[in-house]
Amino acid sequence: MTQRRPGFPARLPSSSDSHAGSAFAPRRAAVATSVPAATAGSGTNFAAVRARMVQRLATGGITAASVLQAMGSVDRHCFVDTALGNQAYEDTSLPIGLGQTISKPSIVARMAELLLGAEGARAGGLGRVLEVGTGCGYQAAVLSLLAREVYSIERLRGLHEKARTNLRYLRLTNVHLLFGDGMAGYAKGAPYAAIVAAAGGSSLPLQWCEQLAVGGRLVAPISGADGQQMLLVVDKTPHGLKQNVLEPVHFVPLKSGIA
Repeated sequence: MTQRRPGFPARLPSSSDSHAGSAFAPRRAAVATSVPAATAGSGTNFAAVRARMVQRLATGGITAASVLQAMGSVDRHCFVDTALGNQAYEDTSLPIGLGQTISKPSIVARMAELLLGAEGARAGGLGRVLEVGTGCGYQAAVLSLLAREVYSIERLRGLHEKARTNLRYLRLTNVHLLFGDGMAGYAKGAPYAAIVAAAGGSSLPLQWCEQLAVGGRLVAPISGADGQQMLLVVDKTPHGLKQNVLEPVHFVPLKSGIA
């Protein structure tokens, strides 16, 4: 009997029941175009500065049209404090509270494009995605336009609630917000066509690799012996895991537990 997946949002249970089903076969979600009242009337032409951000991403090497379209469709200024709204479309990380940050647009686009390069995604589109580290919810909103389904886990209750508030107006039926320990993944939604982490540790949790579908791809920062974080891509093949270390990155540390 197939278990019903959690609606939006959901608290991550302590059990780790498995869920059968294909990780692929995408279904495109729609992002609402209305903006929360709190962001209206600022005087900034956010559509224009967002378009310039997308142009910079293209110039900087992002070639996937679907990624550029998604980045141009999500209002990043709605995910940061009003006082930071004028910096929302600069290629910089910004504070979102509790010692955490919203990733730079270029890294969100880069990681999304890497996910689309997985064998399974190239064959049938990006299916079910697990995001570890919801933060303010911005990356989940972007992924909702690229994947059939997004499960996003946040260990900090304050940020989980902030993401709920930020995403509520978008009415994203394919996004499931979970409060829990992201290092354990989310077995009920597995297998995943892709897993992406917004925090880095010295090693990858075994659960992530176990919950990744064959043909799927994991993209996460990982710290070396010198403390330098590098972007790591792991592809799961019928013969095992294939790893590829890419460029240096800077993310918040990966931590276990909830707070």
